[in-house]
Amino acid sequence: MRQDYQKFVERGAEIIAIGPDGPNAFRKYWQENKIPFPGCADLRSRVANRYDQEVSLLKFGRMPALFIVDKQGMIRYSHYGDSMADIPSNESILNLLAELTAEPS
Repeated sequence: MRQDYQKFVERGAEIIAIGPDGPNAFRKYWQENKIPFPGCADLRSRVANRYDQEVSLLKFGRMPALFIVDKQGMIRYSHYGDSMADIPSNESILNLLAELTAEPS
């Protein structure tokens, strides 16, 4: 998502990554990798639990999850990954954002 961040912004989207690391580790990773969007530490998994994000120790921890939330706070799309590699492509999410933007209000 980092590579296509500007395309997401052009479609009126903001990316917010939420991860299981502590704030210091999160901040360090963000700085070292020059991530252009906000990241939030969820060390106690409060956000992950609220959205039923799966944790599988056999699959190396928290499974990927992706949500599109509209400006009214409604979840318009959700994807729960079955493995660490199960993440929708940027292109598919950008196309979905274009479809959602084209829907009548």
